[in-house]
Amino acid sequence: MKILFNLEYRTNSGEQLQLCILNDGACAVPANMNTTDGEHWTCELALTAKTGQHTDYYYQVVRGDQVLRQEWQAEPHRLEFAAVRGANYQVYDHWIDIPEDAYLYSSAFTECVMVRQRCMSTKSEFSRTIRLKVRAPQLRQDEQLAIVGAPEYLGAWDAERALPMTEHECHEWVVSLDADHLPGVFEFKFVILKAPASADAKGEILWEQCQNRFIDLPDIEKGTVVVYELPQAMFAIHAWKGAGTVIPIFSLRSEGSFGVGDFGDLKLMIDWCSKTRQRVLQILPINDTNMTGSWQDSYPYNSISIYALHPQYADLRQLPDIKDQEQREQFEQLRKELNALPQIDYERMFKAKLEYLRVIFKQEFARIKRTKAYKTFVDENAEWLEPYAQFCVNRDKYGTAEFTKWPEAAAESTTEKTAEADFWHFVQYVLDQQIRGAHAHARAQRVVLKGDIPIGISRDGVEAWVEPRYFNLNGQAGAPPDAFAEDGQNWGFPTYNWDEMLADGCQWWVRRFRKMAQYFDAYRIDHVLGFFRIWEIPMPHKSGLYGQFQPSLPMSREEIEGRWRLPFREEFYLADHKQKDMWHPRINAPKLDAFKSLSADEQQRFWDMYNDYFYRRNNQFWYDEAMKKLPRLTQATRMLCCAEDLGMVPDCVPWVMNQLRILSLEIQSMPKDPSVRFGHLSRNPYRSVATISTHDMATLRQWWDEDPERTQDYYNTMLYRSGDAPHPLPGWLARDIVSRHLTSPSMLCLLSLQDWLSMDERLRLPDQNAERINIPANPRHYWRYRMHLTLEQLMEEQGFNGQIVELIANSGRK
Repeated sequence: MKILFNLEYRTNSGEQLQLCILNDGACAVPANMNTTDGEHWTCELALTAKTGQHTDYYYQVVRGDQVLRQEWQAEPHRLEFAAVRGANYQVYDHWIDIPEDAYLYSSAFTECVMVRQRCMSTKSEFSRTIRLKVRAPQLRQDEQLAIVGAPEYLGAWDAERALPMTEHECHEWVVSLDADHLPGVFEFKFVILKAPASADAKGEILWEQCQNRFIDLPDIEKGTVVVYELPQAMFAIHAWKGAGTVIPIFSLRSEGSFGVGDFGDLKLMIDWCSKTRQRVLQILPINDTNMTGSWQDSYPYNSISIYALHPQYADLRQLPDIKDQEQREQFEQLRKELNALPQIDYERMFKAKLEYLRVIFKQEFARIKRTKAYKTFVDENAEWLEPYAQFCVNRDKYGTAEFTKWPEAAAESTTEKTAEADFWHFVQYVLDQQIRGAHAHARAQRVVLKGDIPIGISRDGVEAWVEPRYFNLNGQAGAPPDAFAEDGQNWGFPTYNWDEMLADGCQWWVRRFRKMAQYFDAYRIDHVLGFFRIWEIPMPHKSGLYGQFQPSLPMSREEIEGRWRLPFREEFYLADHKQKDMWHPRINAPKLDAFKSLSADEQQRFWDMYNDYFYRRNNQFWYDEAMKKLPRLTQATRMLCCAEDLGMVPDCVPWVMNQLRILSLEIQSMPKDPSVRFGHLSRNPYRSVATISTHDMATLRQWWDEDPERTQDYYNTMLYRSGDAPHPLPGWLARDIVSRHLTSPSMLCLLSLQDWLSMDERLRLPDQNAERINIPANPRHYWRYRMHLTLEQLMEEQGFNGQIVELIANSGRK
């Protein structure tokens, strides 16, 4: 069949438009399009396709070998081939930029919040077919799009006779019309048909809020299908808002868990979210962190693999029973003992769970390895699974995860075919099956499961071992000084070699995101600023005060002395890590004793230079850096993209996040506007996540008592209450604070379980300090917080659960 593609797109001199056909997710060789005026472009292709098949494609602008601009590829154009034998197609497209409501195309909405059954469009049986396609992402679960117009064939403007359309892909609706029943020019609109509330009631009809649409048909030969892709349908529908909970899986507690939260407990937590009308459950990273077997491995942001899941999350209840009765009873006794502890005993718990898994492996593996599910898992994940298994074998064999200390013979990442390697394959198979089960359960409950992508990887992990070219192993990622840590933070992670990563289109990151999309429908990018620049501390320094932003534009001595009229004194600067004789201001230079020796005029000029360097100088440069990376990643999957954008945030960060439609993080006690002490919740952008505290912060109750003067100011100016602020925070006032956050404009309001519980003085812990998850200023913090209630108990707390339902309903969140 022949397909003639048409696109109106005004190009500049020297620019070429190309059509890119997608085959199984991979881009074929782009086809150049033709034009006579630089605005109307065509391309004719001959394709072989069967009825019921489809092809996806997108357009791009190039100059020579350089790609200047591409369409939004998360939801590309789709052309379906109908039932007319030998049909030819004429396609009239329009350029698709990332839409303002791109979030509605994420799997968080299409598979959870607004899930609807989709199907291929109805087969055309007309000799001359007009097919209309339009995107209408605002439709809810029980709604259908239809077309109504002036011709009798389109209902003569009677919405009761509107022609129903078919949703053939995410939010794109299609209808095939018989051209023999249409005039040369016809007028129409789209309407939404809402399902009736009862069998004897009529459904509601909602008309499109725009001018009437017109189509002027070309001459159409028999056997031709003319496809029009129309601008998005417009309806006056309130933007969706939802609420949810943030909690690490390890912090969950059920009556049957083994001293730590697991993937079975995750299902129970999803049930609680569903019961209380919450639509999002956000967790912390769940990757394997097992390096030493000690409590130091409790830190969830230092994983040894970006793919492998942590064995501690295996739900032993989902495995076959241990056949040996004595062993079974011993494990059950230990389970009860560990599960009764107020906090996680990481070392005893992890050792016991591994021993249990080894018993099941020995007992069941001969059967499991013959199953189709196991074989498929191993085959599909071999690229990362085999080196991970060998890494674990070597780590345990040589007593260290530091692969530089292994014997030379063990330095290769080839997998030994041993029972020990099979054990680690088996463990990952069990974990994969269980997290997929939890993910499916979340979708069935219409709860969005939201994951967390750490910015760093361990220098003693699988990726650094097998793919060292992607990392600067002599650099350490961290953060400059902030309210959490006066000396800055040194996370110890190697920094990324972005030149190497960009050389292959960031495939390392694309593979990582796509693996995560198997388990989640939304994700949080930890420290998104790292995609603009990272705070890099050279080895072997420990303090974050020795860091500098990389990449960035350093200064020469001549610029410091000439432009800023400052005498060059080396104690105020750090040498650039890559460029000789180039310098960065020390982040703590104004606090040095030597700074006081400068004259008042020199101090002011230094401050001018300092502020320019950290907040203005690199803005365009960092924007360009982020736009090389983040568009590839945010369009690699259909997960809803959120980001943690806290810290020293340059102006270019909101530019990029707005352009890519990434949800920001808004915390009232950490406003992004430096002119205010507390953020105004009413000013939160819609594309944002509102929260009260994160895992790195004090809980609401802790924060309330940390600084009485600050709390008093908040009480009077933000809560608009007179008199003295009460201490400790009473439940009724916590409820008021929670309510205000829920009524903010933010699309998502996600609160920690501790902050939800702060509303109920009967349920919350008496000791508020026992609720803290992490203290960032302590690099050796023990991550061991566990909820003190069991999930079964939480499900039965009708009064508390009713409060949450009421607050969410009153806030307009669905």
